[in-house]
Amino acid sequence: MSLILIPAIDLKDGQCVRLRQGDLQDATIFSDHPGKMARHWCDRGARRIHVVDLNGAIAGRPKNDAAVRAIIEAVGPDIPVQIGGGIRDLETIERYLDDGASFVVIGTAAVKNPGLLKDACAAFPGQIIVSIDARDGKVATDGWSKLSGHEVIDLARKFENDGVSSILYTDIGRDGMLSGVNVEATVRLAQAIDIPILASGGIAGMADIEALSRVESEGVMGAILGRALYEGQLDLGEAQAFADQRG
Repeated sequence: MSLILIPAIDLKDGQCVRLRQGDLQDATIFSDHPGKMARHWCDRGARRIHVVDLNGAIAGRPKNDAAVRAIIEAVGPDIPVQIGGGIRDLETIERYLDDGASFVVIGTAAVKNPGLLKDACAAFPGQIIVSIDARDGKVATDGWSKLSGHEVIDLARKFENDGVSSILYTDIGRDGMLSGVNVEATVRLAQAIDIPILASGGIAGMADIEALSRVESEGVMGAILGRALYEGQLDLGEAQAFADQRG
């Protein structure tokens, strides 16, 4: 296996944006056409697309449905789409999967409503990813606006027992900052559990892809790519080819 590089499409008011450290007031707009952006990344070799409904994460319910459907339609049935942001109930999960998403990413609800996560994993086996967003080792919720008292590894082990397919781990302090991925924390988490980890937050260029490729065997399955792709600091095709060669 090789590290899979997953372009992120973050949605705010129907547009593709990138935030710095999760701050909705610090958004850079990259496109008014989410479907075209998704197709753009697929044409450059993306094997999966990561979508976040930023408005939904704050509101606690989906707010960019039309854009999500446009993305799923644009990439076609052969490219998996994983969608998160504001998913708080089984009905929303089922609707996204019925619309063609391959995976649903649960964040805040996994922490605040553990019963929902168990039910979701039972109802949709293999299709539930949990997002653990952390700052200084503590888990954040509600669109990163609140810090909980939970430790990252303790929660991850609980989620693993619930039956989630993988963990998406984001270091909030690095997200959107192009400061380099937190490889040490990512590997520490991967070594503590048996399900795969998707790394996120701060990936700035090929040095990060090289670093993550070296630890892929520890259980780091993939990486979410954001600002580095959009600002041209990383070429998706070249980076994936490198990861494939290392894998």
